[in-house]
Amino acid sequence: MRDDLMKHGAFGWTELMTDDPAAAAEFYAKIFGWETEDMEMSGMDGMKYTVLKTGGESVGGIMAKPPECGAMPPAWSTYVTVDDVDAVAGQVETLGGKMVKPPMDIPSVGRFCVLQDPQGAVICAITYVKE
Repeated sequence: MRDDLMKHGAFGWTELMTDDPAAAAEFYAKIFGWETEDMEMSGMDGMKYTVLKTGGESVGGIMAKPPECGAMPPAWSTYVTVDDVDAVAGQVETLGGKMVKPPMDIPSVGRFCVLQDPQGAVICAITYVKE
């Protein structure tokens, strides 16, 4: 990932969770000309993740909705890079927001949470593993 996307406050990643990742990847590749690269997600029981690229640069990903998402419709999520996701999560309710998913680890990637602002908009915060 580019260094400028690893800075606190940067919009660093965009991800689609959907019922049919292969069909979604094909659709978006045709619409936007994105290249796709499939990979196994470490620690996720063989779950596949499709990395989206433009000009060889990774810009986002597509994955199957996890079972805990239930009947949630397919949706894009935006991840904002933060220095300390646990500190950010600790501020959410104090500032009038709601924790949708508390901080959890993504093996070999980092730690993230999903939060909702006071108006109802949902966004993700992530602290990446330092390489």
